[in-house]
Order: sequence, then structure tokens, then C-alpha cells
Amino acid sequence: MSSFSNTDTGNKTADPYTAVNKDEASLDVKVETLTNFITSAKFGMMTTRDPSSGKLISRCMALAGKEAGGLDLLFVTNTESHKTDELKADSHINISFLDSSGQWASIAGTSSIETGHDQVKKLYSPALKAWLGDLGDGKHDGSENDPRIGVIRVKTDSVTYAVTDKTFVTRAVEVAKGAVTGEVASVNKLREISESEVQQWRAVH
Repeated sequence: MSSFSNTDTGNKTADPYTAVNKDEASLDVKVETLTNFITSAKFGMMTTRDPSSGKLISRCMALAGKEAGGLDLLFVTNTESHKTDELKADSHINISFLDSSGQWASIAGTSSIETGHDQVKKLYSPALKAWLGDLGDGKHDGSENDPRIGVIRVKTDSVTYAVTDKTFVTRAVEVAKGAVTGEVASVNKLREISESEVQQWRAVH
């Protein structure tokens, strides 16, 4: 596989931020930390690919539920929106989460669109009517029986995320020190959950 580089740093790493902040933890800890973070973040950006232009498109979505011990994500959607057309054409998907402290998570996976009433009923919230509206025909009324309501299930393939247990002040000091000394700031726990680890987790959850 080819890679991009426009410099030669000799025997020194050209990406010291990753080297300094990369954090190794057990799979249990990594998944628990991830699920706690995305639950608290609640809203994620869902990225799909438009089949006609090939462009990537992102939309804000509210997390509705989790499966497979927290790794697989569920989102309620209007099945008549364009994102379902995009996912039907290409099931690959990315979900990203970010909070005001700069913690983030990026989840790569594949999607499926489900319209079964039992799944919709389990995740339905009356607030959805504000997004769907009542079309006044006695059928498309924004209720849990509205046939427009479906569930996007995201089956996770791999994850990269960054969290921190340091205070804002501590991180600000680290960044300020780095700006003066050239020493890379140690501010995050940068972690990855690989495809093999996802499979390992899925086998027991």
C-alpha cells in the first residue's frame, strides 16, 4: 500500500502527537470508555456517500440505542429521506462524535435499514413527530405506526477515539508548554479498536 509523505525525519517519528498520546488499554476498558463517551455525546455525525456524485455527506443524528455490548449503534430515521437511498447504494458508513472538550470518536462500519414494527416501537419517541410531521391522512402521522419510520443499524468494523482524564487547565498548560518548548502536548488517550478486536468482542456479546 502506498503512503503519503513529503518529508524525511530520519529516525525520528514525523507524527509525535500520535506517538505521545497513543494509549494501550484492555479491550474491556476501551469499549466501556467508548460507549460511555458516545452515550454522553448523544448526537453524532453520520457520513454516507451520494451515489450520483460520489461525494461524502454528513448529517447530525441522535443516537437511539446500542447493541453488541455497546459497539453497534441504532438510529431512528425517516426512510423517505435521501440518506436511505445513499445507504442502499453503499452500506459503508462512518459515525463521528465530538464534545466541547475536544474528545472525539470515529466509528467505521456497515449499515442496514430496518422497518420492522417491533424494532421501531422499541426505539420510538414522541419527539419524532416534530421531525416527521403529521400529513393528515391518518397514516403518516408521526406515530410509532407511521410507515416512514425505520431504524439504521450500524455494525461497527473499527474505531478510533480520543478521550482525556485531564482538566481543561492541565491540558491548556500542556499546550502552552509545547508551544514554547516544542515538546508535544500529552493531552489525550488516543485509542483504536481494530477489526480483530471488534470480532473478538462480538463473539462474546
